[in-house]
Amino acid sequence: MGEQKSGAGSGAASGPASAPGGGTSAPGRGAKPASDPTLASRLFAELRAQIISGAIPPRQRLRVRQLAAQFGTGLSPVREALNRLTRDDLVSHNDQRGFVVSAVSEQDLADMIRARCWLNERALRESIALGGPDWEERLLVAFHRLSRLPRWADEAEGIANPEWESAHRAFHRALIEACGSGWLIGFCEQLFDVADRYRHIARKAAMARVRDEHRQIMEAAVARDADRAVDLLNRHFQRTAELCRAELQRRAAAVAPTGRRARRAKAVDPAGPPA
Repeated sequence: MGEQKSGAGSGAASGPASAPGGGTSAPGRGAKPASDPTLASRLFAELRAQIISGAIPPRQRLRVRQLAAQFGTGLSPVREALNRLTRDDLVSHNDQRGFVVSAVSEQDLADMIRARCWLNERALRESIALGGPDWEERLLVAFHRLSRLPRWADEAEGIANPEWESAHRAFHRALIEACGSGWLIGFCEQLFDVADRYRHIARKAAMARVRDEHRQIMEAAVARDADRAVDLLNRHFQRTAELCRAELQRRAAAVAPTGRRARRAKAVDPAGPPA
């Protein structure tokens, strides 16, 4: 699972493939072959980033032909990218509606945070127990880079800084990367993606606290205080979840019928008009 994610961000080759004899292979007629795995990976990475950031909102339909036209590619790479997003629970699929961006909800948020705390606790405890000086160094470097980057590209507009986002992911991976299990790291990273969707929903809410929380988690991990490090990490996840939950509730209240609309809705006979 972890290998699949790293491949998703690999990008395309810089030029045409070399042909025997030192030349370049013929480009063919038109676009790259539909089976090109690099193209599908690029589409996967682009769509994944847009879904996580909220640029493509929850419940939006993802039409294969429309995306193929948008990205200037064939249908097969788009379907492959969407199927990979389905496996990561960022997209859902059914026969009636096709591909749809997965919904967000308070229930899903609570379930995800519970699972994230469980898995990251095990991974962090194992990293603290097994990690050597090289792990400590990598963690310190990851925190140092994160702490020196501005959180926002444009704070007034709530535009995230992509360099900070990348460093934030690297820091959380550095915490657990010495756990000794690629499977566990992969599951934690999948939950990081899902959690990031919710974090972006409430990204402007009380973000000043985050840097101090990261420092405290890092210091406890380097000090080999597993209980404190796990407690701080779980609190970090839970506090972010609380901000997300409040924003979900605010949005639900904003679209709920009020006043005259509410009275009209209440007066409607759910059985419909008589036959």
